[in-house]
Amino acid sequence: MRGGRVAVVGGSIAGCAAALAAYRGGADEITVYERATGDLADRGVGLAVHDSRYAELDSAGYLDADMPWVQLARRRWYVRGGPASGPLGHEIGVMPFPFRTYNWGPLWRELRGRVPGFVVFRPGVAVQEVRPGAENAEVVTAEGTERVDLVIGADGYRSVVRDAVFPAVRPAYAGYLAWRGAFPADRLADPERWAREDCAYVVFPHGHVIIYRIPDGAGGYRVNWVLYTAPPADLDPGLGLDLRLAAPTSLPPGGLTKALTSHLAYVCAELLPPYWGDLVRATTPEELFLQPMYDFTAPRYTTGRVLLMGDAATVARPHTGAGAVKALQDATVLESAFATATTWPDALDTYDTDRTVAGTAMVDLGRRLGRALVEDTPLWRSMDQTALETWWKQADGSGTFGGSELRR
Repeated sequence: MRGGRVAVVGGSIAGCAAALAAYRGGADEITVYERATGDLADRGVGLAVHDSRYAELDSAGYLDADMPWVQLARRRWYVRGGPASGPLGHEIGVMPFPFRTYNWGPLWRELRGRVPGFVVFRPGVAVQEVRPGAENAEVVTAEGTERVDLVIGADGYRSVVRDAVFPAVRPAYAGYLAWRGAFPADRLADPERWAREDCAYVVFPHGHVIIYRIPDGAGGYRVNWVLYTAPPADLDPGLGLDLRLAAPTSLPPGGLTKALTSHLAYVCAELLPPYWGDLVRATTPEELFLQPMYDFTAPRYTTGRVLLMGDAATVARPHTGAGAVKALQDATVLESAFATATTWPDALDTYDTDRTVAGTAMVDLGRRLGRALVEDTPLWRSMDQTALETWWKQADGSGTFGGSELRR
C-alpha cells in the first residue's frame, strides 16, 4: 500500500514520530498541525527509556545514540528516619535500573530533525474539528477544511481527534497530584553524595519522589524530579478535581497557588530526608509545575479513517516509566502496518489490534503502581532489601515496568 494524504494533528514527540511512520509507510502528502507557536524544544522536563525498549526503538529508527541521553544503572530507595539515617535518609534497598534518561526538548528537536523536508509543518494552526468517514476524513481549521485519506490524532490527552470519535471517553482523576521540576545540575548541593548513574526513589507515607539527572542538550546536566502525593482533604488546588468529567487541566510553570506551594514545603521539611528536601526546594517557582494524575484509554485506537496514538489514545500514570516509549512504539507499529497491508482498512485493523491491547495493559499497570506507591503504601521504615524486592514484584505484577516488549 503506497500513497495517500495523511494529516497529523499534534506536532510534539508523538506527532513527529507519526509523521516519520507515515513517510516510511509510503504516504505521498503529510501535513502536521501544531496549535502551539513557540519552540517546543524549550520544554525541559525529563523522561526515561528502558535499555531494552531503547534497543527496539533504535533498531526501528525512532531513537539513536546521537540523541543526548544519560545512562542510569541503579535505583536506590530512601526513607526519612530509621537506622543509620543520614542526609540522604535510610537506604531500604537497591535495584537494577537500566534506563536512559532524556530531556523532552532536545529529544523533540532531534526527532523533528529526522522528519523529511517534504512533510509540511503548520505551527500555530489549531484543529477545530475532525470529521471521520469510512473512505476519508476532514480536518477543519480557521483556514478551511482539508480532506485526507487518514487523520492521525497525536494531540495529547486533551485530544480534539479523540473527542471526534470517542466523545464519551474522559480522563478520570486518580485522587493525587504530581509536582514536577527540573533545574541546572550546577545548582545541586554536594553532588558527590549522589552518583550520576543512580535514580533515587525517596518514599514516605502515601507518596514518593523520583529524582534523576537528564541531559541539558548542551553537554551538561539538569536535575529532574517528580513528586507524587495526595493533597490534604481541605486543600482546594483550584483545578476542579471534584468534577470527574471536567476537561483535565494542569498548572504551568510559575502557576502554583500559595496553598499548593505550602503543601510542597511541608513535604520537603517533614517527610523527605534533608538532602532530597533541599534538592526539591532548590527548584524555582518558574521551574515548577503541577499535573493532576488522570488515566484513560480509548476502546479502540482506530475508527473509520481516524487513528489515535500517544496520549491521545491512552494516558497511563507516569509510574509505568513508559509514556514516551509507548508513543514511539505506536509509531513503529503504524509504520509496519502501512508497509505490510494492501488496503487502508487492513493497515488500521493491524495497528488497532496491537495497540489497543498495549494501551489497556499500561493503564492497568499505572493503576497498580499508583496503589502501591501512593494510595496504599507499606510501612517503608520496616522494609529491607528482601521485603522491598518481594513488594516490588507484586506491585509490578506483569513485569512490564518500563514498557512492554515490542511485538514483531
